[in-house]
Amino acid sequence: MVLVVFLLAYLIRRQLDYQDRLSSDQLWRQWFHFGSKVEAGHEAGIGAGLALAVLPSLAAGLLVAALDSIGLGFAAYPMECVVLVLLMGAPGWAPVLQAYGDAWRRGNMREAWESIQDQLPPQERQAGFAPGAMHQALSRVFLQSIFQRFFLIGFWYVVGGIGLAVLARGLVALKEQWPQAAARSRFTFLCEVVAWLPVRVLSVTFGIAGDLAGWLRELPVGPSQFSNKLDHILMISANGALTGYALDPDRFFEIHPKEWPDFGHRSLNAIRELLNRSMLVWICGLALLVISGLI
Repeated sequence: MVLVVFLLAYLIRRQLDYQDRLSSDQLWRQWFHFGSKVEAGHEAGIGAGLALAVLPSLAAGLLVAALDSIGLGFAAYPMECVVLVLLMGAPGWAPVLQAYGDAWRRGNMREAWESIQDQLPPQERQAGFAPGAMHQALSRVFLQSIFQRFFLIGFWYVVGGIGLAVLARGLVALKEQWPQAAARSRFTFLCEVVAWLPVRVLSVTFGIAGDLAGWLRELPVGPSQFSNKLDHILMISANGALTGYALDPDRFFEIHPKEWPDFGHRSLNAIRELLNRSMLVWICGLALLVISGLI
C-alpha cells in the first residue's frame, strides 16, 4: 500500500500545484507562532522549533502504530494520503517561471529579475544583474525547492513512514519560516543532514533519467562527494544529466547566440522534464521493491 498511497498523493498534489492551490507553508507558519516569543539573547536557540517539528511527527507515527496494533492498519492509509498531499507540493512556481521565461524571450532581463526576486534567498538577489548568474540562481532554488517538497518527503515516507516524512518537511519549514532568523542557519544544517542520503539517491537518478555519460563526467570524485552541500550536488548532477548546455548559460550563448532569447524557457523546461522523469524512476523503483517483498 505504500506505493499506492504515495502515487495517489503525488498525482493529487501535482493537480493542486497546476491550479496553484493548497500550500502548507501557511499552516507551518501559524504552527510556529507558538514559538515566536523567546527571551532576549536566546534567539539562536532551536529547542522550541525542534519540539514543534517533532510533535506532529510523533503524533502521526503513534497514530499509525496504534491503528496497526488493534488490527486497523488499513484505516491509516487515507490519513497518510491526506498528510502527504499537505506535506508535498510547490504551488506558485508555475506563474513565476512562465513570467520569467516570457520576459527572457523578450530580452527584458529587468522584468525577468523582478518576476523571480521574491523566490531567491537574500544573499543571491544580486545575481539578477547578470543574466547567466540570475538564471543559475533561479535554477538552484527551483531544484532545491522541488527536491525538498517532493523527493525528500517521498524518500523518508518510504524508509520510515509518515512520521519521518512529517519531520523532514517540518525541518524544511523551520529553515524557511521559523520566526527567529538567528536560528535558521542551524535548522539549515539539520536539513542538510536529513537530505544527505536522499539527495545523493536523486543525483544517481538524474544520471539514469538523463544523459548518463554527461552525468558521469560531472560526478565529483574524492572526499568532496561526501561533503558537498545539497544545492551544489543538485546543480552539478542536473548539469551533467541535461544536454544542450541547459544549465550553462554562458556556454550556450557562446555556441548558440541566435537562440539566446529562447534559453530561459528551454532551460526551465529541460529541468522540469528531468525532475518528472526522475520521479518516474523513483516510482518504478518503489514498485520493484514492493514486488520483491522488501516493502
